[in-house]
Amino acid sequence: MPRNRLDRMSPPARPPARPDARSLTRPATRTPGTAAPAAQAIELLREHSLTTLAQQELERRIISGEIAAGTKLNEVDVAGALGVSRGPVREAFRALGQAGLVRVEKNRGVFVRQVSLEEANEFYEVRAALEGLIGTLAARRIAIDEIEQLRGVVRRMHQIQKSRRAEEYFGLNVEFHDLLARAARNNALLANYRGVVNQLDLYRRATISRSTDNIPLSTAEHEAIVEAVAARNEALAQRLLAEHVLVSRERLHKALASPAPSARPAR
Repeated sequence: MPRNRLDRMSPPARPPARPDARSLTRPATRTPGTAAPAAQAIELLREHSLTTLAQQELERRIISGEIAAGTKLNEVDVAGALGVSRGPVREAFRALGQAGLVRVEKNRGVFVRQVSLEEANEFYEVRAALEGLIGTLAARRIAIDEIEQLRGVVRRMHQIQKSRRAEEYFGLNVEFHDLLARAARNNALLANYRGVVNQLDLYRRATISRSTDNIPLSTAEHEAIVEAVAARNEALAQRLLAEHVLVSRERLHKALASPAPSARPAR
């Protein structure tokens, strides 16, 4: 992978150009000294918005795998790729560090975090508890149209079983569980769930090519979860989701113990 791949990616849409501060602070009868505070407030708001945009875009690229775990992030390169100054990028790095997606090494720089097997095991345990609560609340609060959305994702999972395209299945798995988490109608739970999953996904993406044989089993489990939630069976939904997470961890351990699949010859 190139240095950070950011230089090959088109920057996100930029916010509208900042208005001239003087045009916003020129009253009919101007009092000396009133322009400066207003201009400072506008600049502060602009920098805050750009920081948020930079953070969201970097987070998307890291979680999607566009920027791989272990990649060094250069402040100047990132700022140029995103079309912002270095200040917002620096603040975005700080926020991503707090979220556990990057690590800052003194005198070395900023790197996309690499999650160890031991850390992944701990994340799986926390996720199992969170998913169990999600199952309970989703079975109680989910709407009919959300159930149909989940069933639609499962149908797409069945289609991918034939091709065993791991990256596509991974995306559907993320979509399924995020839909379910939102259906629980608990913002605090959703935020904690996403925080754990985002860090765990850094590890799972690095090993995804080893787990294609598990796609049919995983799909069947997702189907059973949907039906338990649709039946409003809170206890069953809780149990199936918690078991699903822990069984997924065991499958991953077995996959890691097996030789990596060899690349298929080009045809």
